This record gives sequence, C-alpha cells and structure tokens, in this order.
Amino acid sequence: MSLIQLRNKVAYLGIFLAVALICSYIESLIPFYFGIPGVKLGLTNIIVVLMLYSVGAKEAFTISVLRIILSGFLFGNLFSILYSLAGGLFSFAVMLLLKRTKKFGVLPISIGGGVFHNVGQLIVAAFVVSNYNILYYLPILLAAGAVTGALIGIAAQEMLLRIGNRRN
Repeated sequence: MSLIQLRNKVAYLGIFLAVALICSYIESLIPFYFGIPGVKLGLTNIIVVLMLYSVGAKEAFTISVLRIILSGFLFGNLFSILYSLAGGLFSFAVMLLLKRTKKFGVLPISIGGGVFHNVGQLIVAAFVVSNYNILYYLPILLAAGAVTGALIGIAAQEMLLRIGNRRN
C-alpha cells in the first residue's frame, strides 16, 4: 500500500469515526424513551453495519471500539464505556459471524447485533450490581434489541443500496 493510499484510507476511516461520534452525540441529546430503561435506538450501529459491508471487518471493529471509548469520555462516564464495550463487542462478534456464514442479509445481521448488544450489557450489569435477578429483564431487552436492530438494519440496507448505486 502506497503512502497516498494509506493517507486516503486513514482519512476515509476518520470520516466514519466522525459520523459515528456525531450519531452518538445526537443520541445523547434526544431522549429516545421507549418506556423501557436502558433501551436506545443505536444510531451508531448503522455505521458499523455500513463498514462491515463496504470497508471490512477489521476497520469496522477498530472504528466501533474507538467510537465507544471516545463517546464514553465525551458524553458518558466509565460505566457507560464498560456497558457499551460489552454490548459493542458482543454485537460485533455476532454480526461478523452471521455475515461470514453468507446465509443472512443486512436486516437479520443487524437484528442479531441489536439483540446481542443488549445481552452483553445485561451480563455486565449483572456482574456490576452483583445481582443475577436482573437477568429476568432479558426477554424485554431481547425484544427491544430485535426492534431497534430491525430499524437500524432497514436504514443500513437502504443506505448500502444507495451507496452501491452511486458507485456503479
């Protein structure tokens, strides 16, 4: 890879990171309250899904982790970083595994990511509060993760279609 290609790639990834941070900021400002504590739309997952399909897994993972850490310092606290990292890592691992099977499209992969993001956060919450009764909350979070994952998946799928059409 030449120096110019490397610079272009770094700039391209910087744009993805900036957009992901903007999505995090927007999500922190708008009170998306679904009547269920801890449920968020997950706007930044659009960026992760887009990157998985358009750039690559390694780059998507890097931007996801950087975004979680930076947005935690900018808009959250240490616990938000911990919960988001757990959710983000679970979510990313599931989305990557589902994508590698080549049996699933964007929508089911995004739903899997949404569901397992909540699973990761709930597992960390159970350890932090040292109370495993919190796991009774899992069915509600699974349903919420499926709904928000579907919404994000629909948006990401539409964006990928439009990006693909522009490239051609």
